Amino acid sequence: MSQHTLDCRNLLCPMPVIRTQNALKDLSEGELLEVTCTDPGTLSDIPTWCRINQHEVISTDEMDHEIIFVIKK
Repeated sequence: MSQHTLDCRNLLCPMPVIRTQNALKDLSEGELLEVTCTDPGTLSDIPTWCRINQHEVISTDEMDHEIIFVIKK
């Protein structure tokens, strides 16, 4: 299973969600996307978007003002 990365640091919502959506379009089912954000609004926006679009948030980690999501398509 391959894992891809997406840097959304210093972007405000809805841009991290839009970029996550665009990045996931290019992945195959089962692939993982690691998204790094700094906007605290992503803590609710990205999991909500994933739930609506049937993607799985594997993990959410916060460290040094960054939020890192691992999402399975």
